[in-house]
Amino acid sequence: MAISKISLTAGMRTNLLSLQRTDALLTRTQERLATGKKVNSALDNAQAFFAASANTNRADALSLRKDAMGQAIQVIKAADAGIAAINSLLDQAAGIIATAKGSLGDTSDDAALKSQYDEIISQIDDIVDDSGYQGTNLLHGTDSLKVLFNERGDNSLTISGVSSDTASLAVTTTFDGATGTTLDTIDAEIVAAKATLQATSTSLSGTVGIINARQEYTDQMINVLQIGADKLTLADTNEEGANMLALQTRQQLGTISLSLANQSNQAVLRLF
Repeated sequence: MAISKISLTAGMRTNLLSLQRTDALLTRTQERLATGKKVNSALDNAQAFFAASANTNRADALSLRKDAMGQAIQVIKAADAGIAAINSLLDQAAGIIATAKGSLGDTSDDAALKSQYDEIISQIDDIVDDSGYQGTNLLHGTDSLKVLFNERGDNSLTISGVSSDTASLAVTTTFDGATGTTLDTIDAEIVAAKATLQATSTSLSGTVGIINARQEYTDQMINVLQIGADKLTLADTNEEGANMLALQTRQQLGTISLSLANQSNQAVLRLF
């Protein structure tokens, strides 16, 4: 600001400077009350601002990781839903085998039961194909899922897919012209397949437990970081409100003082 070329008395200049300082403090206090923060930029307090920004940035990164964990759980739930459906179909297949054992030698029944059995087997493969979520299918042995836990990405968990189609479960035997031995073999295959699916489901459930624990921990860490950032930057609104009242009073008093300091100049007017 250019230096004023108008001559002011020493008292007026002193009061003017005081008013300018008061106005600057009022502006700062108004900003704090409006934003709720005592540190709004690095100019206010560089150390506190950058420390709070580091906490906030880490909290934001962890929030993204938490969202990804939630999506990973959905991938696992999709696979588990597929396993449940496959188990249900295997139960139906076991029922057909039981019926076939009760009608050995009846070729007409064999044909009808074989058709039902084959349809169930084909449906198992269809369910496996449909058990993916966002492009990842853990019932395909070729797919895997990597879940990142921290903001650096160096703490993670990899979930490997398990082939769960009929070929992998070894339930492809048919029973044309069924004999008791053939049906017993198929029955044993179904039992073994259900045991394999149970092991896969148990493994996935354990993985969900780990991810849930990490989600809860991440929530707590985000809360800790946000509170830490707030402690560095948040203003005490009660204190700032009191400051506002005091500054407004000081501003009024400064205006009165400036008016008093100008009385010597006003005395010149009485000469005219």
